Amino acid sequence: MNLKYYYWYFQSAIPERICDEIVRYGKKQEKETAITGSNSKEIKDLTELEIKNIQQKRKSDIVWMSDRWIYKEIQPYIYQANVNAGWNFDWDFSEACQFTEYKKDQFYDWHCDSYEEPYDQPDNKNTHGKIRKLSMTISLTNPEEYEGGDLEFDFRDTDKGSQPRICEEIRKKGSVIVFPSFVWHRVKPVTKGTRHSLVCWNLGYPFKWVLKKINIK
Repeated sequence: MNLKYYYWYFQSAIPERICDEIVRYGKKQEKETAITGSNSKEIKDLTELEIKNIQQKRKSDIVWMSDRWIYKEIQPYIYQANVNAGWNFDWDFSEACQFTEYKKDQFYDWHCDSYEEPYDQPDNKNTHGKIRKLSMTISLTNPEEYEGGDLEFDFRDTDKGSQPRICEEIRKKGSVIVFPSFVWHRVKPVTKGTRHSLVCWNLGYPFKWVLKKINIK
């Protein structure tokens, strides 16, 4: 898939008071140790070796949020980015948001948010048969409060010869970035302070080229 834009951003779009409210809300909840999307087990069911392997790829703490007031604040930017960037992906459902806390030495190595096959969840009409199409990340922390923790993209799967690019545009608090969920990215290790972010994945039925790849008519 050839794209003119690999991401679309809005600097300082979410008001500071909303960012602070999300952080306060997240800190009040019981945090989970983050695991990678390919692992369907809960952290309590993992072996020590499985946890060790996960922490080589990802180390952070998370809280799940599905509150309507949060979606009301963030979804307009998903719609707008989808149009502005010219993607025009069909999507119709937002998964639970993930509030993430990265402390010193915590990170999330190279990954993409989409999976090879659609969700197989017949009891959930919102997700069954769909894939992640658009990912969103919101910066909730002032850049002066931490060092490292850069969001970096790798476009080599879709743009041969390109080099990884750090997204400096969204370091400002309240900045929003939206990108196709098949784009590879990472969060580099935080070297000082704490970085908070909010992530949301948005689903739709598979692209035609995905259906062809997995032999679904």
